Amino acid sequence: MKKKEIGITAEKDEFSEWFVQLIQKAELIEYSNVSGCYILRPRCYFIWEQVMKYFDDKIKKDGVKNAYFPLLVSESNLAKEKEHVEGFNPEVAWVTQTGNTKLKERLAIRPTSESSMYPAYAKWIRSWRDLPLRLNQWNNVVRWEFKNPIPLIRFREFLWQEGHSAFATEKEAIQEVEKILDYYVDVYKDIFAIPVIKGVKTDKEKFAGADKTLTTEVFLPSRKCAQAGTSHNLGQNFAKAFDIKFKDENGKERYVWQNSWGLSARSIGIAIMMHSDSKGLVVSPKVAETQVVIVPIYKKDKKQVVSEAKKIKLGKVRVEIDDRDVSPGFKFNDWEMKGIPIRLELGPKDIKLKQVVLVRRDTGKKEFVKIKDVAKKVEKVLEDIHNNLYNKAKRHLKNNTVLAKNISDVVKSIKNKKLVKTEWCGNQKCEDWIKTKTGGAKIICKINEKPKGKCCYCGKKSNSVVYIAKSY
Repeated sequence: MKKKEIGITAEKDEFSEWFVQLIQKAELIEYSNVSGCYILRPRCYFIWEQVMKYFDDKIKKDGVKNAYFPLLVSESNLAKEKEHVEGFNPEVAWVTQTGNTKLKERLAIRPTSESSMYPAYAKWIRSWRDLPLRLNQWNNVVRWEFKNPIPLIRFREFLWQEGHSAFATEKEAIQEVEKILDYYVDVYKDIFAIPVIKGVKTDKEKFAGADKTLTTEVFLPSRKCAQAGTSHNLGQNFAKAFDIKFKDENGKERYVWQNSWGLSARSIGIAIMMHSDSKGLVVSPKVAETQVVIVPIYKKDKKQVVSEAKKIKLGKVRVEIDDRDVSPGFKFNDWEMKGIPIRLELGPKDIKLKQVVLVRRDTGKKEFVKIKDVAKKVEKVLEDIHNNLYNKAKRHLKNNTVLAKNISDVVKSIKNKKLVKTEWCGNQKCEDWIKTKTGGAKIICKINEKPKGKCCYCGKKSNSVVYIAKSY
């Protein structure tokens, strides 16, 4: 069978078409008849399960507990924090009637859960002994974006975790919000093999209702940035809106200090875009549903070769044996497209020589490995693939980052589809002009680096080092 019948017909530099083909042909996503709402097939949902296991373990060890709050939020609760509701109102989907009966009060399908959770927090928190309260949800939310949805990048309904914490002191809240951001850095490095940029959103770009939004960002081969995970310091804004108070050790009534933090299934799309190639899917072995596929190669002696393939033991590695009656070439292309990290080929000659042919998905490199050594070799190669993908992504970030001193340099660099590192005075008017002059690029985040020069737009003394790029 020809490649065009089963494989990706677009090259990776034809990014949109390539991505749409890949996620369908690699059996990750199926479209539903509701725009922006996608079916995550088992191969894709398995990736999300690995994220959940890893991150859930981290936060539970740190004292966070899981809970679940309702999907529907009353309009009166959603409206309690003015800045919050104004920020989300364009994206809120509303339930207005059940059957033929109109509801007395509209119900929002949660775009995020502050308004669902915090009325309960106000009931549960009475004393300093009730603090800290740190809960996390694994749930779905709906944000009816007007922009064109992109599978696994810009959903209208998506899966995520959202943590919500309340503390007695501001210091505790700040410590947690920074710690959680580091957990997100770990998720991308340890699970997805992706380096991220850590920073702080500008006031214009921060979460609606927050004092400060800390963010992780990824610069993708599409030459756009994607927000990878955010940790928000809410200050006392929601505490005052929802009347979340406690009596301290001296009996004085105080408002709590709060954080919220979230990582979504967008992370899967980020990983796919970062590592995959024109042949199809490439992912870290850490998230691959099948880590090794054994391909028996035979003509008339199928039973013997398959029997020998089944004798190959690889410990806890996730293995599949492909004994379909199709050509080896078809199988090779199929498994490359589906992103299986390692392929082991076994034919009659290999059986005689007590060896297999090991093929890496990330580099395409082939080598002969003795069957007695294959378990240790596979374990080593799987780890090496993860590290190789991380280092390759790190080089991509470094090679596509440019320094700019003025708006002319910024505009030129954005036109060349680069990630721009520059300085900014902090004035929102300059921020708006940067976006206008660059045709839609924006300040992705401020980073923890001391400014030494002038604002790239107005030339006045800068107060922040920032990254600028086009983004999803």
